[in-house]
This record gives sequence, structure tokens and C-alpha cells, in this order.
Amino acid sequence: TDFLAACYRNPLSLAVQHNLSTIAFPAISTGIYGYPREEAAAVASQSIADFLATDSSLSQVRLVFFAQQDAAVFLTHQTF
Repeated sequence: TDFLAACYRNPLSLAVQHNLSTIAFPAISTGIYGYPREEAAAVASQSIADFLATDSSLSQVRLVFFAQQDAAVFLTHQTF
């Protein structure tokens, strides 16, 4: 869980360091690596929300999905 959270936190930090205003993420590790979608959604949502609570430099964070069912799972865990 900590490793997956870092997969969101680190790129967010890099985006800010490079003065970017937007960033997009896939559903990290839920494809070929088989990470459980429900857990991944919770980790992604919490990691992004925690980052945005302390840094408002980014104007947009997008989550991009391969399949509709992936988006549905992530939308139920959205906290930001």
C-alpha cells in the first residue's frame, strides 16, 4: 500500500517541481499486475487528496481508465 501511494505522491511532487498545472494517472497496477481495484482506488484517492490538501499548485488531476468498470470502482472511492 505504501509503495502504491508513493506511485501517486512522487509524480504529483515532480509535476509541481516542474511547474506543471495538470497531471493524469492510469489505474496503477490494476492491470497486468492484478492489484485489487477496490484497494487501489482507495489508495489512489487518499494519496491524491492528501497531496492536494497541502499543495494547490495543480489545477487538474485526471484519472484515466481502460475500461468503464475500472472508472466505476474508482468513482466510488473518490475523496478529492
